[in-house]
Amino acid sequence: MTTPLPHMLYAREGKTAVLTINRPDARNAFSPDMIRLWREYLEEAKKDDGVTVVVVTGAGDTFCSGGDIRDMAEGKLRSWDMKRFLWDGVHRIILTLEDLDKPVIAAINGAAMGAGMDMAIMCDMRVCSDRARLGESYILMGLCPGDAGAWFLPRLVGISKALELFLTADVIDADEALSLGIVNRVAPHDSLMEETMKLAAKIAGMPPLAVRMMKRAVYQGTTSTLRAHLDYISSQLSLLSETDDHVEAAKAFLEKRKPVFKGK
Repeated sequence: MTTPLPHMLYAREGKTAVLTINRPDARNAFSPDMIRLWREYLEEAKKDDGVTVVVVTGAGDTFCSGGDIRDMAEGKLRSWDMKRFLWDGVHRIILTLEDLDKPVIAAINGAAMGAGMDMAIMCDMRVCSDRARLGESYILMGLCPGDAGAWFLPRLVGISKALELFLTADVIDADEALSLGIVNRVAPHDSLMEETMKLAAKIAGMPPLAVRMMKRAVYQGTTSTLRAHLDYISSQLSLLSETDDHVEAAKAFLEKRKPVFKGK
């Protein structure tokens, strides 16, 4: 008897960790196994000093369709069961991402609907297949975004546009997602992962400590005053100036050679 594959896969490609949502027969809808592994693999990537960038994508022709509608129809996620599923499961992924200094790129290979779209926009960057479609479809199920979509989306597109997308459940294509600033890049479907991995490799080739502090500085700046940010960033820059990678970068520039960074 064949053992079924887990609903989330983990692989290392150079300095990039690749997480693949792996429930294509259910359009990569959530399952308890998937949610648990998603968080665990993010934790693994966080602890692995050899990983500089994380990529999340989906198996098959869907990125993620969010909650399983069959479970909803059968009443499996109601009242406190829904609360526990979110707080003990999905929300752990969001909070782990918040605590992860390494950049996370979503490679949106197909439909990203409802919570699936929100799982993409909670990543730091997004590369989108030209065949992908995105939609905040909660309202069609009589629900609202349970995994922080109402927190993330207005920060990308503004309150008015976010409300329009939430209240109409309009599905947008890759080009509109790009024009709205929801995705960073659109790639031909067949070369999506190639383009995503190129971006990941470019970032992974930068000084690792500076990459991590850069990400943290950007997010810190969105929630602080200017004076608090200036105090914070001056401390971070002072620490980076002490690193071997900073000295190596300066020497390599003067010697007209490619620097070799060691994350120290």
